[in-house]
Amino acid sequence: MNKLDNQTRVQIVKALVDGVDINATGRIVGVAKNTVLKLLAELGEACARYHDENVRNVKAKRIQCDEIWSFCHSKQKNVRPELQGTFGFGDVWTWTAIEAESKLIVSYLVGLRDGGYATEFIRDVADRLANRVQLTTDGHKAYLEAVEDAFGGDIDYAQLIKLYGAERPGEARYSPAVCIGARSNVVGRDPEQKHVSTSYVERQNLTKRMAMRRFTRLTNGFSKKIQNHMHAIALNFMHYNFCRIHMSLRVTPAMAAGLTTKLWEIEDLLALLDK
Repeated sequence: MNKLDNQTRVQIVKALVDGVDINATGRIVGVAKNTVLKLLAELGEACARYHDENVRNVKAKRIQCDEIWSFCHSKQKNVRPELQGTFGFGDVWTWTAIEAESKLIVSYLVGLRDGGYATEFIRDVADRLANRVQLTTDGHKAYLEAVEDAFGGDIDYAQLIKLYGAERPGEARYSPAVCIGARSNVVGRDPEQKHVSTSYVERQNLTKRMAMRRFTRLTNGFSKKIQNHMHAIALNFMHYNFCRIHMSLRVTPAMAAGLTTKLWEIEDLLALLDK
């Protein structure tokens, strides 16, 4: 069986983390679609494993959490009756926790937007932190029990609840309603009001949409299989944390958080395959 040379693998990964879709990556690099998918699956698993084992004992001050919507296979309304309720067909949500100072993605989880996944996600966030933090989430009710379960009362926690106007008709139907304000709801202990914000994690949502074709709205670049969706997320979060210099920090988030002392290259990501 032919084995890809390292230069070709680097070109494929560079295209994938820059938001190029699978078919276009194959055409640009000159390899088959299945070759790209195979490398994505292997490297995605390696990146997920490295994140799970090494992004731990994070010294953080403020954590912001949010969920971003996407879909796999088809839109929820178009899922065939026999596949209704099967994970990976229809709506899929990516839960994300970011550290406000280092901009490090501390934890992420691909799943549904329900209490079970909220509990699993927040427990994982708590397990990766080295100290007490201030936490801000949106107004999703599932966070309330999840945070209580994971942290008890040992956290400064507030929800930022955004207020929206009426939905806009016509051409604006694909855009969210205009945000007309926000209010904070203190849930646990004594969070600093000036730091009750989800701005950083919401900005990171835009970064995800720009870097992963699967999150782009109104296109046919969505994931057809949930496994590929999860592999792409693992690869891009690993690249974001360790390889991409943050413009405001001048270093990568992993360097700012003290998880590494060097700027990772694409070759360093590929080296995870050999471990």
